[in-house]
Amino acid sequence: MRARAKKRAGSGAPDDEVMYQPHPAHGSPAEPTPRGDRPRELLRTLGEDLRTIVERDPSVRSRWEALLHPVLPAMWLHRIAHRLHRRGRRLPARLLMLLARGFTGVEIHPGAVLGRRVFVDHGAAVVIGETAVVGDDVTIYHQVTLGAVGWWRDNRRAAGERRHPVIGARVVLGVGATVLGPVHVGDDAVIGARALVLGDVPAGGRALAPVRAVSPGPVAPAVPPGPRRGWAPRPGRPGAGHAQAHAGAGEATGTT
Repeated sequence: MRARAKKRAGSGAPDDEVMYQPHPAHGSPAEPTPRGDRPRELLRTLGEDLRTIVERDPSVRSRWEALLHPVLPAMWLHRIAHRLHRRGRRLPARLLMLLARGFTGVEIHPGAVLGRRVFVDHGAAVVIGETAVVGDDVTIYHQVTLGAVGWWRDNRRAAGERRHPVIGARVVLGVGATVLGPVHVGDDAVIGARALVLGDVPAGGRALAPVRAVSPGPVAPAVPPGPRRGWAPRPGRPGAGHAQAHAGAGEATGTT
């Protein structure tokens, strides 16, 4: 086992244990629990994904219903594609994730590392980049992006240098949250809805977008009582409105 681990780490292929490096400023965030490539271990991971949906999605009442969850195909296909990617079979891995994106709207690069019990709610427009790492028990809502800063900067990076975020364990990424670049989000942190994160977030930290203040609207002015409120001229009677206006004015002044 030790010789096998050395061979994989020195082959240059991305590996869970090699890619996820703890950040000293965050007190070593928890690493995703690695699992082997054996079919039995893969089946256990897929079953764990299914149980996670049942446990954490209140709209799902059974495992049969969880099989129809919109994100489950993307998660399962990524588990398979990631193993192909680590073995150097990049084209089949990309093809699997292309199919997942077409069916689910979730785009996860096969090189990304996802920990155990990762829960993606709804999943629409979720994007996770190639060198991103997501820890165990992370919750991701829709429209979340774990991306890079831009090609104009990433093309100048050294080969193999990470370009995407590292997300610690038990992190919550709110709706529309965007985390860009090789930043670290510590364990148990919360990234609020619509928040833009370009720097490190310590363990247990909060990165929240400004909340719009809600104030009571203007009070509508009172309508003065008229002589004949709610009256409207009948259709097909030209001039009726003008005559009625004169009559109403006469009644208001007491003249005819």
